[in-house]
Amino acid sequence: MNPEFEMLVDAAPYGAAEALSPLVRRVLARNPSPFTFTGTGTYIVGHGTVAIIDPGPADPEHLDAVAAAVAGETVSHLVITHTHMDHSPGAGPLKARLGGLIAGCAPLVLSDDGPRADAGFDPSYAPDQVMADGEAVSGPGWTLRAVHTPGHTSNHLCFALEEEGALFSGDHVMGWSTTVVAPPDGDMADYMASLAKLMGRADTRYYPTHGAPVDEPQRLVKGMIAHRRQRETQILGLLAEGPQAIPAMVERMYAAVDKRLWPAAGRSVLAHLNDLQARGQVVRDGDAWKATT
Repeated sequence: MNPEFEMLVDAAPYGAAEALSPLVRRVLARNPSPFTFTGTGTYIVGHGTVAIIDPGPADPEHLDAVAAAVAGETVSHLVITHTHMDHSPGAGPLKARLGGLIAGCAPLVLSDDGPRADAGFDPSYAPDQVMADGEAVSGPGWTLRAVHTPGHTSNHLCFALEEEGALFSGDHVMGWSTTVVAPPDGDMADYMASLAKLMGRADTRYYPTHGAPVDEPQRLVKGMIAHRRQRETQILGLLAEGPQAIPAMVERMYAAVDKRLWPAAGRSVLAHLNDLQARGQVVRDGDAWKATT
């Protein structure tokens, strides 16, 4: 880790329930990494009867902290944005310990040859209720409505907290970095469409699973769309020079980025190329890609 990141990790409030709004508390898991930032943020919504969003990894220290944060309260729902290993594995153990229904995204288990162990799919995930776009779960004073946002994963959901005009954005919009879109399940066209979908909403705050709350979400989403369009332009510019393999493109496009992130960046480049191929602008040529014009 670099010194700046180590300072952030050292200052992170692991194990403590932070009040972020009248209805929202957060407990941070101690699983920092270049991909998870300071860790997975598990959110508690409501008081008395509560929902827990993204219980996180099945780490005993973290699960103990979440259980302590809701001591004396009733857990009605454990709500899951998607089934990566840093988001959903804590759901089963917390259900056994605290009760509540597991609700949210559909199950999804794929073999993953990607660069992140934490981004493998959770084979233990067993929802009691799979939520479609627009469906809601609720408790006293709170309502969580599902917003289907595929792209990072095909089963990704965000959840709108209607009483506060807020959105739990999972990994679709993070508070510190753009998300990785990794084929075969990650899809750039879906990701961009989901960003456009969020641009059409009126949420005033995002609660990402990684990173701080976002108080100007439309501005951030607009910037993310522009960033992805810029990456697409970079790719087409490189291919205008001749056929290119993904590692060579990553080396030039991400020269200022920590090299530990290059394998994940390569997956996002592949997602862009798949999208461009579907639109007829590039074709694959062995291990390389080339422009069609």
